[in-house]
Amino acid sequence: MFPYSSITNAYVGLGSNLGDRAGNLLLGIRGMLDAGLEISRVSTIYETEPVETFPQPVFLNMVAELSSDVLPPPEKMMARLLRIEYALGRTREAAMAPRTIDLDLLLYSDETQNTEFLTLPHPRFHLRRFVLTPLAELAPRLVHPTLNITVTDLLQNLEDGSEVKRWHP
Repeated sequence: MFPYSSITNAYVGLGSNLGDRAGNLLLGIRGMLDAGLEISRVSTIYETEPVETFPQPVFLNMVAELSSDVLPPPEKMMARLLRIEYALGRTREAAMAPRTIDLDLLLYSDETQNTEFLTLPHPRFHLRRFVLTPLAELAPRLVHPTLNITVTDLLQNLEDGSEVKRWHP
C-alpha cells in the first residue's frame, strides 16, 4: 500500500531579451532552485519575437515545470519569483519594456484566483504563442482551469501569428 501523496504541479514561464539571454534563463532556473522550488522538467529554449509592445530585441523563452508535495502557496511562490527577478537586475520602469529576466507563474495546479498581487491562471498565457509552445512541449494534455481546453488545443486555435522557433546557439 502506497501512502497518499498530493503532488502539486506549477508552471513558470521564463523570458529574457537583454544581455546574455540564455545565461539569464539559466540564472532564473538556478534562482528557483536556490529558493527551494523543485523543478521537475524544463522545455526547450525558444527564440521569439516581442508581442503586444514596441520594437525591442528578440526574446528567449522557456517554461519550467515545478512538481512537489511541498510547493509553497501561490502567493509565496510569486514573491520568490519576484525576488529572483530583482536579484537578476529586472527593473519595472515601463510596462512591457525589455528585461533581463521575466518569471511568470502561469499555472498552479488547477487553482484560480484574482487578487491585486496575483492572478491565476496567468491572464494572458492562453493568447501567447511564446508561452503555449514550450508549455505544450511539457504538458500537451494539461487543461486550462477556466477555459477547460487543453494546451495543445489552445495552441492549435491560436490567432497569435508571432514567430516562435527553437533556439540554436
